[in-house]
Amino acid sequence: MTSRAFYSDAIAAFLVRSPDEIIGRLVTSSPFADEVSQKQAWAEEIRIMREVLAPWKHEPGKVYFEFVVPRMGKRIDVVVVLRHVVLVIEFKVFEDQYPAHAIDQVYDYAVDLKNFHETSHRQVIAPVLVATHADLPPDRLAIVEPTLHGDDVLRPVLANEATLGSVIRRVVEFCDGPPIDAGQWETGRYSPTPTIIEAATALYGGHGVADISRSDAGATNLTQTSEAINQIVRAARDGSHKAIVFVTGVPGAGKTLVGLNTATAHSNVRDKEHSVFLSGNGPLVAILREALARDKVQRERDHGRKTTKKAAHGEVQAFIQNVHHFRDEYARHDARAPADHVVIFDEAQRAWDMAQTAAFMKRKRGVANFAQSEPEFLISCMDRHQDWAVVVCLVGGGQEINTGEAGIGEWVESILRTFNGWHVHISPQLKDSEYAAGKVLDRLKGRPNVNLNPSLHLSVSMRSFRAENVSLFVKQLLDLDEEGARSTLQEIGDRYPIVLTRDMEKAKAWLRSKARGSERFGLVCSSQAQRLKPCPIGIDVRVKADPVHYFLAPKQDVRSSYYLEDAATEFDVQGLELDWTAVVWDGDFRYVPPGLLGTGRSAWSHHSFVGDRWNRVNKPERKMYLKNAYRVLLTRARQGMVIVVPEGDGRDPTRTAAYYDETYQYLSAAGVATA
Repeated sequence: MTSRAFYSDAIAAFLVRSPDEIIGRLVTSSPFADEVSQKQAWAEEIRIMREVLAPWKHEPGKVYFEFVVPRMGKRIDVVVVLRHVVLVIEFKVFEDQYPAHAIDQVYDYAVDLKNFHETSHRQVIAPVLVATHADLPPDRLAIVEPTLHGDDVLRPVLANEATLGSVIRRVVEFCDGPPIDAGQWETGRYSPTPTIIEAATALYGGHGVADISRSDAGATNLTQTSEAINQIVRAARDGSHKAIVFVTGVPGAGKTLVGLNTATAHSNVRDKEHSVFLSGNGPLVAILREALARDKVQRERDHGRKTTKKAAHGEVQAFIQNVHHFRDEYARHDARAPADHVVIFDEAQRAWDMAQTAAFMKRKRGVANFAQSEPEFLISCMDRHQDWAVVVCLVGGGQEINTGEAGIGEWVESILRTFNGWHVHISPQLKDSEYAAGKVLDRLKGRPNVNLNPSLHLSVSMRSFRAENVSLFVKQLLDLDEEGARSTLQEIGDRYPIVLTRDMEKAKAWLRSKARGSERFGLVCSSQAQRLKPCPIGIDVRVKADPVHYFLAPKQDVRSSYYLEDAATEFDVQGLELDWTAVVWDGDFRYVPPGLLGTGRSAWSHHSFVGDRWNRVNKPERKMYLKNAYRVLLTRARQGMVIVVPEGDGRDPTRTAAYYDETYQYLSAAGVATA
């Protein structure tokens, strides 16, 4: 653990050590530019901490400067382990204000330790923001109090240079519990669960998947899957053959993370090894590109170098591309092999079938008689390589959400039809019904070059670090397994709250009360939820949220998810996540109890709103898309969600009580508590 801090020492040793020696160790440990302003800040922090810790010189605690938080790619200015408290101290040297973003920052650090540092789980964590030259606001004077979350993370305490010592004393007096062994505390594993945006920036910045993932069985699976793919790539390169890899996983298991890790691991200009991460998910591509470009500019600045946002975007675009742009490029050059030997297709189940591809190519590209599905054409592009190539397909179960999405079966059919010489690596789990492969995989049995590898399936959701059975609960809920859903929800318990309400304002208040620091929350709903526009819901899905602003903009930006004005649909959020969500349920997907059907079984009733009325959806594939849309929406939250089922309105025939009441009662019967 001490390697995560640029400098650490026992309190007693810190108090007698020369400030110049401490600064020297900080400079030596820092990978960033040796800037005078940073040294001045460290000198002030050291001076102040020596004064405020002097009364504790006989205590067995420890102090840590520049404590690294890998998931966030940042560093805590000072951490102090003292008696029964871990103090997280963020300095704003020479500042005379307490900006809201700085309060969120120190809060984030404290919550991050609580959630992801093994030996901090049961400790009191006290975040303290020190603006050295600020006057303390009267309403924040001496406030030391816990949050409503009940996890022993205190609310951020504000201090200045003069009051920091008394704040530390009050925190220690306010809290109780057994003393913390600092030596044992610092050896605890740091097991982060980053968002896909955090993971992408960390991987692009040079970290490996093991650095930013948890250390439990789920993360071990993640590392094993990454290594299995690496071995397949090496074997293809060394043996000069071509291979296709299918990676499956439950929602939030880390498929995209594995794909990004593969892309970064096999991008080596010196060895002329190039990789590209492709996705048909436009919002995901736009968000990741913007996030990586911003991070690139900041990292260059931290190292004393300058780069423009435009240049950063240019570099990122070569790493992450829209799959349709990739397809169009090589459709124009039908003899040229791609520059990349390793291509990762995210959400491969969403690739288009032949009818959809042919229609698009004729309508949008002027190419008549296009006779290949998207999977077959994409494989054919990589087959142009004379030596070796690897295609990695990341496959989500039950996540086809749009017309013409072929599912995984078309990839397998393409191999059987045209590319028999390719090596095929699949997980035995690919046979599960949710992957829509049908019986086609059985045809691979007994064929040469087919390899079954259990490591290619990610079975544990990494999205929710609080409860890993959320995806199981959602599956049971949508499969109308009421008893199973109720049982799973009881297992999830208090670690992952799921509540139900009919009041939109109550749902918004619940989100705001749950989120701490910069934890992101927002509204999500189906793209078919056409009748949420009237008050009191007030969501118009025809007004599209900008995904980049929704996921990346700060709290004060009205376009951000925080403002709770715009709702993201399944197309905006697939492959992404928020910490807390409000899932707003409309009449497009309705629960029908057994008594109304006369069959003794319940069912879902599927609808689309056209003109001035709801029309029943009868086509099986469209029913599947709508069910999968709600699967996506219900698995976006990392920490908890509130489900909003509106009240009906007897004056509006498009929003009668019958369209909502049975769904609300089903969710309640499945164990979802009222908010």
